[in-house]
Amino acid sequence: MASARRIGTETSRTRARLLEVTERLMVEESFVAVTSRRVANEAGVNPALVHYYFPTLDDLFIAVFRHRTERLLQRLAEDLQTDQPLWAMWEYNSDRTVSALATEFMALANHRKAIQAEIAAVAERIRAMHLRALADTLERHGIDTEIFAPAAIVTLMVAIPRSIAIEEALGMTAGHREVRALVEHLLERLEGPRRKATKTAPGMIR
Repeated sequence: MASARRIGTETSRTRARLLEVTERLMVEESFVAVTSRRVANEAGVNPALVHYYFPTLDDLFIAVFRHRTERLLQRLAEDLQTDQPLWAMWEYNSDRTVSALATEFMALANHRKAIQAEIAAVAERIRAMHLRALADTLERHGIDTEIFAPAAIVTLMVAIPRSIAIEEALGMTAGHREVRALVEHLLERLEGPRRKATKTAPGMIR
């Protein structure tokens, strides 16, 4: 389990650099490439500093996950307040860095239970945000949610980009352009062509 002991300062530039290096290694190579020595070398610091800020690799991975998801959740919450929440949802899940990191963290969670718990908690928050936005949109357009269940649609909008990201990492592209075109055609029919996001009044439910 990750250490509960507070180490170093969370506003340290060195700590931020270690998180940045770890995230890059996970995206460009895989979580397997992340070791305290490798992170230290890439960051240009002594390996002891990695352990000073993150006593275990679980601490380091969880810190990266929290740092990334805090920014993503803020961006997603703001985008879902616009009049094109479905476009925002699709673009969020289609973000290649998001997909790559999500895939790595999912693989990592199979080996580290502390990471699994972190991912599950954040995933539930994101799924709830998606469901609220989708349910409101379907109701606004008079679409029967008994047939077009919001939970099923949200699951597809998460699974499709993630599946595409995994296949493209292997060099597979067959059908990807057509799937994207189909989803974007359906989004255009509901919300019109994608426009630059315009925030609605602050304080609205996300």
